[in-house]
Amino acid sequence: MRRYRHGGRPFVWRAREHRKGTKPAARGLDAAALPFWQRPFYNWLTGLLFAVGAFLFLAGSTMTLAPETFGGASTMAINVVFFLGSIPFTTAGYLQHFQAANAPAFHPDPAVASTAAAAATRRRGRVALIGWHPHSPGWISTFTQFVGTVAFNFNTGDALLAPEGWLVRELAIWGPDLVGSGLFLVSGYLAYIEAGHAYWSIRPRDLDWWIVTINLLGCAAFMASAVLAFIPSGPEPLWITAASTATLWLGALCFLVGALLLMRESRLAMRWGR
Repeated sequence: MRRYRHGGRPFVWRAREHRKGTKPAARGLDAAALPFWQRPFYNWLTGLLFAVGAFLFLAGSTMTLAPETFGGASTMAINVVFFLGSIPFTTAGYLQHFQAANAPAFHPDPAVASTAAAAATRRRGRVALIGWHPHSPGWISTFTQFVGTVAFNFNTGDALLAPEGWLVRELAIWGPDLVGSGLFLVSGYLAYIEAGHAYWSIRPRDLDWWIVTINLLGCAAFMASAVLAFIPSGPEPLWITAASTATLWLGALCFLVGALLLMRESRLAMRWGR
C-alpha cells in the first residue's frame, strides 16, 4: 500500500485494486481508459467461472458423502462431475493470471497510470500471455494458482480411467492432487498478503479481505483433503476417506463463497466509477 499526493489530492494505492482495476475513481483513474482485463465484466466472468467450478466440486463431494441421495451415484459419475469442475477452475485461473501478467506498473500520476495499460495493448508484443514479475505477490499468486488448476485437470482426468497398480495410481491421481493443493495454498496466502499488504491483517470491513481470507481457508481445506486422500497399499480406517471428502467439501464451499463475493465486488466496481 502506498499513500501519496498528486495535484494536491491524497491517493491510496493498493496492489490488488491496481491489478484488478477496482475502485478507479478513488485512485484518480480514468475508468474508460483501462483495458478490458481490468473491467468489471472481466472480473465478474472470472468469478462466475470460479463459482461454477466450486459448485461442481461441492456437488461431487456431496455425491461421494451421500451417494444414496443421488440415486446411488456411481464412482464414474462422481469422477465426471469433478473433472467437469476442473475445467472452469482452470479457465478462471488463467483469466486471473493474464490480468496479473498485464497489470501496469505503479505511477504516482493518475493520468499516466490510467492510460499505461491501454497504451500497452496498442504496442506490438506488449500483451503478455504469462509474463514474468517474480517480485509481485499478485503475479506469483495467480501463476501458482493457474498451475495448481492444471494439476487438478490431471488429477480428475486420470481418475476417470484409473490405471492398474497401486503405485502408478497414486502417482497419476494422488500426486497431482497433492501438488495442486500445495500450489493453491501458496497462491491463497500470497493473495492474502497482496490484499492486506502484510503477512497478517484483519480488515473485516473490506470486501477484498473477506474474499482472500475465505479463499485461503478453502486452500487450507483442500490441502488437508489431499494429505488425507493418500491410499496406502494395505488397509486403512474408513474414516480417513470420509474426512478427506468432508474437507474437500468444505474447501469447495469456501471457494464458492469467495467466487460469489468476487462477483459482488465486480458489481460494486460499476458504481465506483464505471
